Amino acid sequence: MENGNTNPEQVYTSMLVTWGALLMAQVMFLVIVFVTKPELAKFEFTQPILGGRAAVITAFFAVAVTALVVGMMLKKRFLERSVTEQKVGLVQTAMIVGCALGEVGSLLGLLLAFMYNYPYFYLFVGIGAIGIAFSFPRRSDVHAASYKT
Repeated sequence: MENGNTNPEQVYTSMLVTWGALLMAQVMFLVIVFVTKPELAKFEFTQPILGGRAAVITAFFAVAVTALVVGMMLKKRFLERSVTEQKVGLVQTAMIVGCALGEVGSLLGLLLAFMYNYPYFYLFVGIGAIGIAFSFPRRSDVHAASYKT
């Protein structure tokens, strides 16, 4: 999407819809786990947070947080480039990269839930939701990439 060929408001609306769908996916991840593994919906906190798989859970947590941080750093770089190069498409790329890398935590949480019946999987889904929330599209970013100052 090059400037001149797109309406910034349409681009922003499209980004909002995409962002909303990705955020709703986090809710659906919880629903999927609670429907397929109802024993995890009891929220019994008797098991230690690292459970019997401390190494796996710690590694997954490290990967989730690292992906979240890298996603935010890449988002920032894409947004800076979008203004410099005046390319609205880079604003969209920034949002998608931020959301995708943020969602890594949720996917790892799903793996823990299904593979190990890990009762604290929702904390990982929370990391994913935070990653998506931090990638909320801003109208000002779209406009900044649309008009030379």
